[in-house]
Amino acid sequence: MTLRGCAHPEGCHTGDLPVLASATVGARFWLLVEHPGPWASHLEECRLPDGVRTLVDRAVAAGVRPQLIRRPGRRRPVENGIHVMVADSTAPEPWLAEGVIAGPDDLDMDALMAGVVPESCILVSEPVFLVCTHAKRNACCARIGLPLARSLAKVLPDRVWETSHVGGDRYAANLVCLPHGLYYGSMSQAAAIAAADAYRSGEITLDRFRGRSGIPEPLQAAEHFVRAHTGELSVGGVAVESSRSDGATTEAFVRGSGVRFRVVVEPMTLTTPCGTACAEKITTYRLVTLDRLTPVRYATPVLT
Repeated sequence: MTLRGCAHPEGCHTGDLPVLASATVGARFWLLVEHPGPWASHLEECRLPDGVRTLVDRAVAAGVRPQLIRRPGRRRPVENGIHVMVADSTAPEPWLAEGVIAGPDDLDMDALMAGVVPESCILVSEPVFLVCTHAKRNACCARIGLPLARSLAKVLPDRVWETSHVGGDRYAANLVCLPHGLYYGSMSQAAAIAAADAYRSGEITLDRFRGRSGIPEPLQAAEHFVRAHTGELSVGGVAVESSRSDGATTEAFVRGSGVRFRVVVEPMTLTTPCGTACAEKITTYRLVTLDRLTPVRYATPVLT
């Protein structure tokens, strides 16, 4: 499927091209602020209420990922304070919290950066699903994202939000699952429902899984290849323990399914179906080696 006016390589929006290891690296801590729009191309250009503008600016300065959110199909202005959600995606136990604050001074950004729930928010047990519908950033996000957000909201009312740019327009429609920061791309409505159902059960689906935000792309790739090798789908079932890079090649030691693996990956550039007609190049990762490590058992000498 090629959308009219779409400049992305053919296959980006259908899942025919790989999306692995493309989650936003810098998204470790999140600030979601409800604002119905309109949204300019970039957050710094948006005309926002003073309190919302201050929150967004403080988040950027602190290294927190700010996202504007709104309910699918609704454009009502927010009343009685500022509705916010905050999340820590890279904590040992990722968490999500929610609150309505009177102003920006009521949200402790330092606490969030320290991995502590701000006093003005309370922990929530249900996940949140963000669908990028940021038309001014890229038309494909609205053309594909809007119907997906609305259909997913019918299945999971009150848990789905339209959101501003999440990164990776070429992979629209994009879905982000919080609090773990799991990214999916090139999503169809059926694929989005499957991914949301899996996440609510503590699992991922590898189909169209972009990766886990907050970690470098080569390590996202290493986790992906271990999952594909072992079939381990639990959200916390695979994790990189250590890594090192030598030029473009990355060696990672990854735990998965109770076993440790040595994984070596390197970037590669794909030739897209449209050849040189597309301005964009698709860079992904290829698996060089994946070795299961034998546990070392140390013998204790007998004392005499």
